[in-house]
Amino acid sequence: MRSWLNNIQWCPGCGDTLIIWAIKKAFEQLWIESHNRVVVSWVGCSWKASQYIDGYAAETLHGRTLPFATWVKMANPELTVLATGWDWDGYGIWMGHFIHACKRDLDITYIVMDNENYALTTWQASPTTPIWAKTKTTPNWNTSNPFNPIEIAKNAWCSFAKTADSIKFMEMVEIIKEAINHKWFSLVNVHQACPSFKRW
Repeated sequence: MRSWLNNIQWCPGCGDTLIIWAIKKAFEQLWIESHNRVVVSWVGCSWKASQYIDGYAAETLHGRTLPFATWVKMANPELTVLATGWDWDGYGIWMGHFIHACKRDLDITYIVMDNENYALTTWQASPTTPIWAKTKTTPNWNTSNPFNPIEIAKNAWCSFAKTADSIKFMEMVEIIKEAINHKWFSLVNVHQACPSFKRW
């Protein structure tokens, strides 16, 4: 466990570290062995997820996490498939993939690392940025209401959609375990710290 913590390439204090640790603990506590699981990630801060978790992994093209995870699950339904993403790809650039994954309802766990901004490209507003927040692209304030990803998922017929918080570690582990055990598409939207750019 300590070896991967020594090689983290995220900003100090980033919530991604705790989220990855929680995923690892969930797999461990559910006795899902590395050869029975696949972690799918993409470019962006969350893309490192598949590097830090033992087992089969795929780093996919920009925003293509859910289509690739769908392909993996359809190719081998026996595998536990977990996809990771960010608020700005899952709920913004590639919202269509998210909506259709909810509707398709395959047994895929989707962990969204929601830091409410485009942190990798240094602090632009994302679909979940609070309406009053100042960012690089909203220097006075954000005038758009943030998406509620849980309600969006439910309206797209997702049967499991819950929010977790990266600082509530044990609760987050339990929610991820519950999502993995759910035999249909599941969304876990994790509110997380972003000390480099989240200033609200």
